[in-house]
Amino acid sequence: MELFITNEGKSEDKQCVRNKLVAYNYAHFPDELKSKYQEVNLFVKDAAGQTFGGLVGEICWNWLEVHYLIVDESVRGKGYGKKLLAAAEELAREKGCDFIKLDTLSFQALDFYKMQAYEVYGVIENAGGFTHYYLKKDL
Repeated sequence: MELFITNEGKSEDKQCVRNKLVAYNYAHFPDELKSKYQEVNLFVKDAAGQTFGGLVGEICWNWLEVHYLIVDESVRGKGYGKKLLAAAEELAREKGCDFIKLDTLSFQALDFYKMQAYEVYGVIENAGGFTHYYLKKDL
């Protein structure tokens, strides 16, 4: 069988790769952590159901990782970002997480995260001309 590398793929291909990695990792998880996975999806909505932002991440083992957090510019500065993080932190504590990790670029929300007691644990300079920060907060 001859194999080849391509950048043409379907969503099923991406899911296949993800599923293979999840299965591999799961086989190595300690038994007490095997059930410790959960998607985290928190949203800022109005009464009509319109979304004005949210936090998307996942709990894995003993941490919560925030993949995306954004609040629409029209409602920024009203505390919704702080409320989203607080809700994520509460959920993480309930699920027995020890810490939360996330990342941000220098033009995004570094100061906001620092004000919420997140600490920088890694930095990559010149990430597209910006600085890429990796942050963590112990719970």
